[in-house]
Amino acid sequence: MPDDHQDPARGASGTAPSSREFRIAELAEAAGVPVRTVRYYRERGLLPPPRRQGRIAWYDEHHLARLRTIAGLLERGHNLNGIADLATALEHGRGIRDVLGMNAPTEETPVSLSPEEMADYFEAEVTPGNLTEALELGYLATDGDHLVHMSRRLLEVSSTLVHAGVPLSAVLAAGREVRAHADALAALFTGLLSEHAPDTDPAALRPLARSVVEAELSLALDHHLAPGSGADAGPAR
Repeated sequence: MPDDHQDPARGASGTAPSSREFRIAELAEAAGVPVRTVRYYRERGLLPPPRRQGRIAWYDEHHLARLRTIAGLLERGHNLNGIADLATALEHGRGIRDVLGMNAPTEETPVSLSPEEMADYFEAEVTPGNLTEALELGYLATDGDHLVHMSRRLLEVSSTLVHAGVPLSAVLAAGREVRAHADALAALFTGLLSEHAPDTDPAALRPLARSVVEAELSLALDHHLAPGSGADAGPAR
């Protein structure tokens, strides 16, 4: 059986690897946990397998980051089963390059977040199901040990709604519906420009489309929020 405690040779030439690596005791010390905890997490699948060099197990910065993430999530009330499910969701999520595609221009500001920071935004609502849904919607992408939310504005709004008492699952379901309407509106405006004003600079479309949508949404909210409106009276029978 491989011995994690044995002093390793630093490669055939006796030189250290180019990236920092740890023996299990060194990793445990850097993470501030007992060696038995590292072994337990490895057995549970919470840590990816180490690199093997003969009988020696080598861990790297990724393992250290994962241990710190586990500790941070435990402090925020997540249990190990939930953390394992979150790790599985992340490992199957799309990377940031896949989500960005061909690097299309965007006015949105991506936000890099550790899993612990994501938990600070959404507290106990960071569940495997919600994380998977956000990854599938393209709100989130993976970037190594971090998550990237593709829009600071949407991140802040979603967090505000969750702290106001709206379940994150409901926020994401609404987001999926809004996404469909927004896609239809984008197709409408780009088609309008392509058919009737093909020589117009496409960059001019953004502020024009945004103004129309914001004005129409403002008028619609005026109607739905007015006293005695259909929104207050409930569905017609």
